[in-house]
Amino acid sequence: MYQNSEMVLVTKLTKALGIKHPVVQGGMHYVGYAEMAAAVSNAGGLGIITGLTQPTPEDLRKEIRKCRNLTDKPFGVNLTMLPAIVPPDYKAYAQIIIDEGIKVIETAGNNPGTFIKMFHDSGAIVIHKCTSIRHALTAQRLGVDFISMDGFECAGHPGEDDVGNFVLLAIAARKLKIPYIASGGIGDGKQLAAVLALGGEGINMGTRFMATKECPIHQNIKQALVDGDERSTTHIFRTMKHTARVYKNKTSLQVQETENQNPGDFSKIAKYVKGALYKESFLETGDTQSSVWSAGIVMGLIEDIPTCKELIEGIVAEAEEIISNKLPTFVSKL
Repeated sequence: MYQNSEMVLVTKLTKALGIKHPVVQGGMHYVGYAEMAAAVSNAGGLGIITGLTQPTPEDLRKEIRKCRNLTDKPFGVNLTMLPAIVPPDYKAYAQIIIDEGIKVIETAGNNPGTFIKMFHDSGAIVIHKCTSIRHALTAQRLGVDFISMDGFECAGHPGEDDVGNFVLLAIAARKLKIPYIASGGIGDGKQLAAVLALGGEGINMGTRFMATKECPIHQNIKQALVDGDERSTTHIFRTMKHTARVYKNKTSLQVQETENQNPGDFSKIAKYVKGALYKESFLETGDTQSSVWSAGIVMGLIEDIPTCKELIEGIVAEAEEIISNKLPTFVSKL
């Protein structure tokens, strides 16, 4: 682990959000509680509460207030809009976020246009997560402040284009007029340095933050991330054009097999992918095999379970060492 240095990386992200380090903890279902967000913010990054992890808008209000008691640093709230049989009351959640004075909002999923004006009118900054350049350009046109470019390496929903970050980020640098950060498969300082070199303003990590001491999930899940590697995920929902990258276990492989036998028929796999099973595994039993849960190929880089402070400062110190000491050695005068 690299030791913290006296230097800091100053980017458009750190200046706009008022944070010390260009590191964001993305929204994660049944992970992004107040404790998680506060730990990241206290460590100098931007912690994010996952709005829809809270069962009602009023529960979200309580969670936001709980986070305020745990940190005096900036933190944000995620609002993800995905297809659902019975959609949540997104507008009610959005209004709570505004009423509670949240100034950084991460949106993801469907077109955020309905809510951007609401959030901007409240003085908030909107970071929208996109898995494709065309969607990022749409979000830019709609007025978001930052794009979080989410490569195919990510946990959860990587989109349907299957484009990895090495190409995706370089294209973003050419085509976007607004700043972007990188998300998906990120877990060390070499990658942070690479993102900055590719034109990004910071990084967004999900799975890597799950394997931290403060993360409020079961120790068995954290250990599974340490024990796993870059081959320890698989994809489900491919035939439904709603691909999800999840931890490879007996349940996700059963879902994959059933889906392949019944392409496009969600009813055949519904019993395996209930949110209640996911929540139970994460927060109660720690059974890594009994449910389908999101995880990214960044597992290949996870070798320990540090504190959020140790993780963030180590990543930033490694990036600083590369930028300050290694990269200059490649440049010589003729």
